[in-house]
Amino acid sequence: MIIQPRIRGFICLTAHPEGCAAHVQEQIDLVKSRGPLEGGPKSVLVVGASTGYGLASRIAAAYGSGAATLGVFFEKPPTEKKTASPGYYNSAAFEKAATADGLFARSLNGDAFSEELKQQAIQLIKEGPGQVDLVVYSLASPRRTDPTNGETYKSVLKPVGQAFSAKNLNTDKKEVEDVTLPPAEGDDVAQTVKVMGGEDWELWMDALAEAGVLAEGAKSVAYSYIGPEVTWPIYKDGTIGQAKEDVERAARAISQKHGAQALVSVNKALVTQASSAIPVVPLYISLLYKVMKAKGTHEGCIEQMDRLLRSQLYAAAGPSLDEAGRIRIDDWEMDAEVQAEVAALWPRVTTEQIDEMSDFAGYQAEFLKLFGFGLPGIDYTAETDPLVEVPSLA
Repeated sequence: MIIQPRIRGFICLTAHPEGCAAHVQEQIDLVKSRGPLEGGPKSVLVVGASTGYGLASRIAAAYGSGAATLGVFFEKPPTEKKTASPGYYNSAAFEKAATADGLFARSLNGDAFSEELKQQAIQLIKEGPGQVDLVVYSLASPRRTDPTNGETYKSVLKPVGQAFSAKNLNTDKKEVEDVTLPPAEGDDVAQTVKVMGGEDWELWMDALAEAGVLAEGAKSVAYSYIGPEVTWPIYKDGTIGQAKEDVERAARAISQKHGAQALVSVNKALVTQASSAIPVVPLYISLLYKVMKAKGTHEGCIEQMDRLLRSQLYAAAGPSLDEAGRIRIDDWEMDAEVQAEVAALWPRVTTEQIDEMSDFAGYQAEFLKLFGFGLPGIDYTAETDPLVEVPSLA
């Protein structure tokens, strides 16, 4: 079939296997260009490994440190008439490349929240590297079924306490508009914490430790975001922010229970499938990209994760932590001069000036890249077979 992007809202309904593979190769090449990471991880489990920061973590560990990797994800496989989800093609491309380069790479496609998948992962670790010395938890999901009681919880993106009105970028229409979001109600906060909080991270670490596959002195990291005040009502102070506070609680609990160094890394705002769904954030990212690219400090997911491993988690002096005990690789984004320039643009940006005042073109290009579109060297008018296998799932 000829595969073209079909965009609906903040999601693209199609993905291009060759384009996804080219995007993965770009990230591999970036890590290889920076040379080996001395003293890095040797065996890594990535929960949520198929897109965004999770995929970049897997690539950075494998190609920076030669690590064996096990990736866990929930992605839609292809059929003869429909493409797979992009994370499926990403994982297929990563496994193919890693195997060709002599690296151990296995994948599990299923419900990472389930006890069954945790046990499957443990079995693969036992059959492969034996233990893991780094666990990356990078799971984003709209719902979770609790394995202990069978109840399904749903997360929401809402402010807490009162409605929130702000500028927003309608990426479909390329229009700057006002948006008002109703506040959380009922058990919205509790449900979001159950899905996006730290409980499942703890359950993964408990299961790994109990099975004896968590190496002594292992590290673990989960990802968060804080951002500027303009985004706080919908993120930091909203339902998702409440869940991220629980992730920080889980980090402390894991460190105490298992002797592992469990940390939260606060990362930069980037175009990901998750961030594209958050109101206000696309406009902020478009302005941020404009400012940071002009300063030469812009990073994508792979640059962020490579820097996380090299300058923080596996730095000779150990990670530098903020007052709350978090790693901050959002430091370049939150630089006072960068934020002042974004803040000056925010009240002035309009639909008519969106191209001049922001990097909306860069936002769009990065969004399409997530689904394998817009990569150089790919003929998007050619017939393409959507049936690609993830080797270890075949």
